[in-house]
Amino acid sequence: MKLTAYCCLVFVLAASAAWAVQYTVTDLGTLGGNLSEAYDVNDNGQIVGGSYTADGYQYAFVYNFNDGTMTALPTLGGNYGQAFGINNSGQVVGRSSIADGTWHPFLWSGGQLTDLGTFGGGESGAARINDREQITGYARTATEEPHAFRYKDGMKKDLDTLGGPWSQGNDINDSGEVVGGSWTADYYAHAFLYSGGAMINLGTLLGGPNSEAFGLNDNGQIVGRAEIANGNSHAFLYSGGANGGTTDLNTLGGSWSWAWGINNRGQVVGYSETVDGRTHAFLYSDGVMTDLNSLIDPATGWTLYKAGNINNSGQIVGYGINALGQSHAFLLNPVPEPGTLVLIAPALLGFAGVAFRRMGRR
Repeated sequence: MKLTAYCCLVFVLAASAAWAVQYTVTDLGTLGGNLSEAYDVNDNGQIVGGSYTADGYQYAFVYNFNDGTMTALPTLGGNYGQAFGINNSGQVVGRSSIADGTWHPFLWSGGQLTDLGTFGGGESGAARINDREQITGYARTATEEPHAFRYKDGMKKDLDTLGGPWSQGNDINDSGEVVGGSWTADYYAHAFLYSGGAMINLGTLLGGPNSEAFGLNDNGQIVGRAEIANGNSHAFLYSGGANGGTTDLNTLGGSWSWAWGINNRGQVVGYSETVDGRTHAFLYSDGVMTDLNSLIDPATGWTLYKAGNINNSGQIVGYGINALGQSHAFLLNPVPEPGTLVLIAPALLGFAGVAFRRMGRR
């Protein structure tokens, strides 16, 4: 029996050691070219981003994790496209070039590509779509000022600005709240929350003059980047209220960090400078920022540069350099916690005991 207990103990310890590897890495590949990037993932494991083709053009793509296929989306008449957001119904938003090369925001839904148009100006784009089919992004006015918008059922609402000539919507939750960045009248960039029909100035957040919000969950938590007193940008988590509701997520040892996405569990992803000056993807969870490169098997050969978003199952997308030196989009899948294996150790112990006794009778 001592030998049985020893074997099970070794098994449990090995499982615990393996927990250092908390994510598996899936290389999403490309559309035939040498570069791809992933920006968003829904709760069904569908991923969107942009990839170059063999002839040097960039197309928006949808990657289906269940069957491992990457599908190029059509464009609005030009040769370039990028997809930035996907909801749980599989509807996709992003930007595409039209025939004259100008970028326009698009919605891909039911096999149809819709040009969401502008506010009378040129280059524009869509950033995210929620499960109520509301979309946010930016569109240029007739005077070429980019303004944040919220789109629903063919109607695009100009969310205006904080007083300056620029604003941009970067994310939208299922309540229809929008976050992004806008210039103030004195030309500082401030993070904003659009809620209740008004654009709310979230201020400087971490003491420096500029900030911008990039992610928002259904609990109203907001993430982004804000300058600190010395001018460097740090990732932040804003949970409402005055400055006491803002957390500086710090960095991976370097001088700066940016937060791009947050799920409903409060897990944050983004990228940061490391102590040796490199750019690495991070996960912020339970009050700790962790280099995602330390949570994957180093034998994969991957270096994870940027994490774009995280879904409610904990799947993370972004891009990095694979073992062949290629810049590819990736998907990180959480691996089971060792606690699950520890719970079944008593059963394994009994099973092993029976097996050893049977062997002893032979």
